[in-house]
Amino acid sequence: MLPDTLRWNDKTKQLEILDQRRLPREVSYLRCSTVEDVARAIETMAVRGAPAIGIAAAYGVVLTNPMTHDALKESLSRLARTRPTAVNLFWALNRMEKVAEGTKEALLGERLLTEARQIHFEDIEINRRIGINGAKLLPDTSIVITHCNAGALATGGYGTALGIIRAAKEQGKNIKVYVDETRPVLQGARLTAWELFQDGVDVTLICDSMAPFVMKKEKIHGVIVGADRVARNGDVANKIGTYGLAVAAKYHGVPFIVAAPVSTIDPACLEGDKIPIEIRKAEEIRKLPGGMEVPEEIPVWNPAFDVTPKELVTAIVTERGVLYPPFEEAIARLFA
Repeated sequence: MLPDTLRWNDKTKQLEILDQRRLPREVSYLRCSTVEDVARAIETMAVRGAPAIGIAAAYGVVLTNPMTHDALKESLSRLARTRPTAVNLFWALNRMEKVAEGTKEALLGERLLTEARQIHFEDIEINRRIGINGAKLLPDTSIVITHCNAGALATGGYGTALGIIRAAKEQGKNIKVYVDETRPVLQGARLTAWELFQDGVDVTLICDSMAPFVMKKEKIHGVIVGADRVARNGDVANKIGTYGLAVAAKYHGVPFIVAAPVSTIDPACLEGDKIPIEIRKAEEIRKLPGGMEVPEEIPVWNPAFDVTPKELVTAIVTERGVLYPPFEEAIARLFA
């Protein structure tokens, strides 16, 4: 059984975050008692995945001390600065801010905690609906490829991309999954492969560069990935390496399926080029297997995400149904 990604402790008034930097070797929790604790957990990727980041930030707001409107503004600002690409972060903070508006300070803590719990609960239910909607796209016997981690560990529970795989398996479908290792932080190798193995899924780990060759050698029924932000035109920001995977899928005639809650779609962002891309520290790339390191004299560029153009996307699976091209029209209908 998978451990909870996030849990609120009523006794200690703390947010307990599964430290994903230590997985799969060790299951341990960070106990966050301040806004800064939660902000650092997000920045250092102790908690990661767009929906999970949003939930963590919501609980982070609850840790504001003193619980005043002025202090809340500072908390919201601090949490908003943690990671720029995942729109769920800002969506969750906006929900918390709206609850605070017009609420007396004596009631702020109680009402904000209720809203954070609601965001957490809703996410799990949304993921299950995404799973059911997406499982319909897979035949009874399927081989799929996934990238990074868009599972229970990246969400409130169940997962988006992995939610589709879970739902298909629960429906009795025979699913085999190839998991990209997902350099440089190895979320696929450390998290997705472990998560699927724990659930009894037939899983095989591959290096990122091997995925196109797998598509050539085997009949792949779909590449299934999550998303950190979807622009209004259907361009998709996701973990670095997703774009190249989509190009390979297009060449080999493999459906490229994005699983994302509606909250990940940003109607205010017109196209993928407008999505802010987080650039992370060079150390993540400099550290090599075996304890070796790339010399500091060699420059490093480390974007955490890339953008897949809408032309390479076959379908976007949401809790409200499956969106097909032309995506701009489908997304407009969704928000109408």
